[in-house]
Amino acid sequence: MSASNKFGLVVSSAVELRRLLNEHGYVAKPEVAKLMYLALRLGKPLLLEGPPGAGKTQVAKVLSDTLGMPLIRMQCYEGIDEAKALYQWNEPLQRMALEFIHERSETLQEEWSELKRKLYSTDFLVPGPILKALQSEATAVLLIDEVDKTGPAFEAFLLEILSDFQVSIPQLGTVAANHRPVVVLTSNAQRKLTEALRGRCFLLWMDYPAPELEAEIITRSRASESRLSLQVARFTAAVRRLGMSKPPAIRESLDWIDALRVLGANELTAEVVSETLPVLLKTREDIDRAAGNVALLLQRAC
Repeated sequence: MSASNKFGLVVSSAVELRRLLNEHGYVAKPEVAKLMYLALRLGKPLLLEGPPGAGKTQVAKVLSDTLGMPLIRMQCYEGIDEAKALYQWNEPLQRMALEFIHERSETLQEEWSELKRKLYSTDFLVPGPILKALQSEATAVLLIDEVDKTGPAFEAFLLEILSDFQVSIPQLGTVAANHRPVVVLTSNAQRKLTEALRGRCFLLWMDYPAPELEAEIITRSRASESRLSLQVARFTAAVRRLGMSKPPAIRESLDWIDALRVLGANELTAEVVSETLPVLLKTREDIDRAAGNVALLLQRAC
């Protein structure tokens, strides 16, 4: 049965979705592809939760590519408010328009009256990510990234929007979605999300991939030699187990293999690892800790 009843998708099964994801460079386990498919079929937001760098944001990007939908991203941060998410009026432009017409108001009173009606028209509206997703001319993937950086009040606001997929703008009226977006939320699990938000979503816990899977991701993404990819994946997994302040993300694994290839390295050695640790790790303390354990890490990787 196709998922097209919700979003106009031509995806007939979780198996087909997994195949399409793989074709677009995303290696998805069967259970992950199945949950994605169910979320699409049933029109449910997908909540991706897990440590930073586990590839959560990439899911939204690859869904956008795979399904041929525009990606609209709302990056959350502490203090974000409804205005940033929905819309704001372009006040500088409004002031410029007022000043311009005020200088000519004696001879162009009729224009002045018309301008007053237009000051709060769409010409002066700056849409935020959510309004962009509602007004999109095609079904979009709406990525609400790092929602755990907000607070319960913002979550409550999201619930209202995501329930009805419409927003009321006092000067313009109700704006309903042209096409209901595919919604992906990510959380680094830095705080517990409200039960109300969690209850509206399908949860997919995303941890760092097992070394064999990460090696496959590296090999596919960089067309690298599989033996070196596996060494990099195993070394990175061993580094993460050292309790780093910033464990290396998958993107750092990819950066590292790029650096190794630039140096012409065909395998990991103590010398090449020591030279390139700053590519994989991002704090002085983490680099020093790994440098002091290179022999052990190489043993686990090779």
